[in-house]
Amino acid sequence: MTDSSTPAVDIENAAKRYGDFTAIKSMSLSIRDNEFFTLLGPSGCGKTTLLRMIAGFEDVTEGAIFLFGSEIEQLPPNKRPVNTVFQNYALFPHMTILENVSFGLEMQGNSRVDAHKRAGEMLELVQLSEFAQRKPAQLSGGQQQRVALARALAPSPRVLLLDEPLSALDLKLRKAMQIELKHLQRETGITFIFVTHDQEEALTMSDRIAVMSAGELQQLGEPRDVYERPRNRFVADFIGDTNLLEVAITDIADNLASCHVQGGHQIQCGASEGVSKGMTAHLSVRPERLLLSAAPAEEGSLRASVKENIFVGTDITTLLTLDGGPDLTVRTSNSARGAARVFDPGADVFVTVEAGAARLLIN
Repeated sequence: MTDSSTPAVDIENAAKRYGDFTAIKSMSLSIRDNEFFTLLGPSGCGKTTLLRMIAGFEDVTEGAIFLFGSEIEQLPPNKRPVNTVFQNYALFPHMTILENVSFGLEMQGNSRVDAHKRAGEMLELVQLSEFAQRKPAQLSGGQQQRVALARALAPSPRVLLLDEPLSALDLKLRKAMQIELKHLQRETGITFIFVTHDQEEALTMSDRIAVMSAGELQQLGEPRDVYERPRNRFVADFIGDTNLLEVAITDIADNLASCHVQGGHQIQCGASEGVSKGMTAHLSVRPERLLLSAAPAEEGSLRASVKENIFVGTDITTLLTLDGGPDLTVRTSNSARGAARVFDPGADVFVTVEAGAARLLIN
């Protein structure tokens, strides 16, 4: 990934309102050139609306959007150097795959020969050259998705917008296409802006992720940063699985906060800005960052009892209850080493939080 001095897309205090309803609340963010950037959030959070504002399908109520330094509000969609891949691939059923990919190029004034040549190059890029003379109905869902990508890439857009293009695919094909999309973005060097509600998709493909909720930006960062260091309860709960524990701050010393959990348990964690003694907050601890043992592994281990083990293939999820306190979820790798830390339901165990794994959240 390269970092250009001029962002591919610069969104400055952009808002979108429909009457009394505000879909986007004065959002600002910059998307770098040659970046795989993901807008992630639950249904109705405004991510598709923001994508459509960049594409020109929705007007900006307030603020401005710039493409490579130029404001684009007055440009119609067909004059913007972007292209869009939608959930519905919208392929022409009566045309061959080659004709589907070349159609837009011919509409732009390219000769049929030149359009077909460029379409052939794009089909080769997405590894569909041998299907050039087939009709869309003769292709699988994953192949149709790649045709839609080839069609969108054919005019050489500077930015490619993707609105949940993998949502109609089955799980195994979706995972394969995640890797293929990331490879395609690196090979073409085009800025990809990807919309999804699927956290795994976002973590797998993105250079950076913008987490959205209710029309607002909750957190912007690289996948590992967003996962390991969520800014608030929404991000912690929405990105992957986590244990959210309500705690009382009983002491702060040397930038460490002592957190009291129901049942008399104490957990030490870093004291972030705004934390003060006596306040109530929440701790976020990922299930895979908790360790189970038959005896206290170290000072600060928490006593608990096992409720149930759930086998999920690659992992074993253990549900347990802290003595006199809340429930916890622990995830253990399904391996010979991990199996040694799996205990039968009803067993008394000790839970140890990995160093630095507890994230204190005050909002």
